[in-house]
Amino acid sequence: MSRFLAISRPLAATTRVQVARSALASRTAVQIRCYSEHHEESFEDYTARFVKFFDNVDDLFELQRGLNNAFGYDLVPSASVIESALKAARRVNDYPTAIRIFEGLKAKANNDAIYKQYLEELAPLRAELGVETKEELGL
Repeated sequence: MSRFLAISRPLAATTRVQVARSALASRTAVQIRCYSEHHEESFEDYTARFVKFFDNVDDLFELQRGLNNAFGYDLVPSASVIESALKAARRVNDYPTAIRIFEGLKAKANNDAIYKQYLEELAPLRAELGVETKEELGL
C-alpha cells in the first residue's frame, strides 16, 4: 500500500495543477469573449446621441470634446448633428469653433459635392447665426 500512495500523490498534485490551469484557461477565454462583445451603434443612434449631447452643452470645453468625439468616427455626421453643434457654438459664444465645425465637415466629407450639399442644407442656419466658412472669409 505504501508504494501505491507514494505513486498516487505526485499524480494527484499533477492533476490538481492541470485542473487549475484548465480552469484558469476557461476563465480567460470567457473574459476575452466578453471583452470583444460590443454593441454596434447605428447611424440613427449615433445622430440622436450627438444631437442630444450638443443640445445640452453649456461650456466651450464640452463643445470641443463633443466635436472631437463626433468627428472621430469613420463617418460624416448628419446635418442635424452639425446644426446642433453650431447652435451650441453660438450658445457658448465661440465663433472660431463654429468656423472649425465647417473645416471638420469639409475634411470628413472628403468630397466637394457632398460638402456643398451640407452648405446648402445649412445655409438658413448659417445666415441666422452669421457663420461664414473659412473660404468665405478668405483664409
